Amino acid sequence: MTGSPAAGTTDHGGGVWSVRVPIPDNPLGHTLVHLLDTGRGPVLIDTGWDDPASWEALTAGLTALGADVSAIHGVVITHHHPDHHGLSARVRAESGAWVAMHPADTDVVRRTREGPPERWLASMEEKLAAAGAPEEHLAVMRSFRARGADAVPGLRPALPDREIAAGELLDLTGRRLRAIWTPGHTPGHVCLHLEENHPAGLPGRGRLFSGDHLLPGISPHIGLYEDPDDPADPDDPAGTDPLGDYLASLRRVARLAPAEVLPAHQHPFTGAPARVSALLGHHETRLALLLGLLTEPRTPWRLAELMEWNRAWERIPPASRTIAVSEVEAHLRHLVRRGRAERLAGVPERYVAL
Repeated sequence: MTGSPAAGTTDHGGGVWSVRVPIPDNPLGHTLVHLLDTGRGPVLIDTGWDDPASWEALTAGLTALGADVSAIHGVVITHHHPDHHGLSARVRAESGAWVAMHPADTDVVRRTREGPPERWLASMEEKLAAAGAPEEHLAVMRSFRARGADAVPGLRPALPDREIAAGELLDLTGRRLRAIWTPGHTPGHVCLHLEENHPAGLPGRGRLFSGDHLLPGISPHIGLYEDPDDPADPDDPAGTDPLGDYLASLRRVARLAPAEVLPAHQHPFTGAPARVSALLGHHETRLALLLGLLTEPRTPWRLAELMEWNRAWERIPPASRTIAVSEVEAHLRHLVRRGRAERLAGVPERYVAL
């Protein structure tokens, strides 16, 4: 098989290719869906967004590589987000392929499939109100809820039929592909370590399919995990700490020291430990900025308004504001876990530095 740039494919050597699958109306542009040749047939790592143009790009890219979608043997999903898992059901229907995912993300998929979309949207609206969102933003959320499943894509994703265990060597004939559990972006995010010599002879330990965990030029979103039943209580010992999970996962990948990283967005890169160091520093800077704003009690929404983003707050659309507030909340929860801040009683929630 050989890649054709015109078809949106890249040959990474050693039986690994990628296909650029577009994400509709998203500044990321596309998902890099990777194709891995195995002794039982081609295996996909992620599938891309469930959209006609995305499906056309995926199938055209596979055809250009001489790998018809009907021949796909299996699909390994790095995490449940729709730009990665969206086309899994269609690939499985066309090929009979198995679909594998970490059980923590399979739980998210199961909840979103079983619960009505309105319940998930109502929970988000309630949490935003508790975070101090103004009435005009809550009105936008209510309009989403009125539209139901059409308002938020990916609320009926395919249920995987295989689970990926942390540290598992996947059953792929002729390949050593090991799952590295890297929670943070989602609770069940996995990177996939191809335990082979680099085809170009680069020094390091094989190649890493990093999904969204490790990207060359941007930091992935780290917000509170998507669970409508999560009380979002940082004082609850059983609560989650997505940012803490992410920072620990980054250090795990740095110790792995792969020769090359093949992410799901942007482009391949080397120097994983240095990139990890930069991301660790980025989040420590964000935590320090938050602490500086917590000299007086503030709500998560107000803190998000005061934080620095890639554009002025007034220019950030409503959906992205919701994501920004969730990211602030994840950082606040981590500060509480570190004993650097506390949440005050009352609604809306307010936090202050210790």
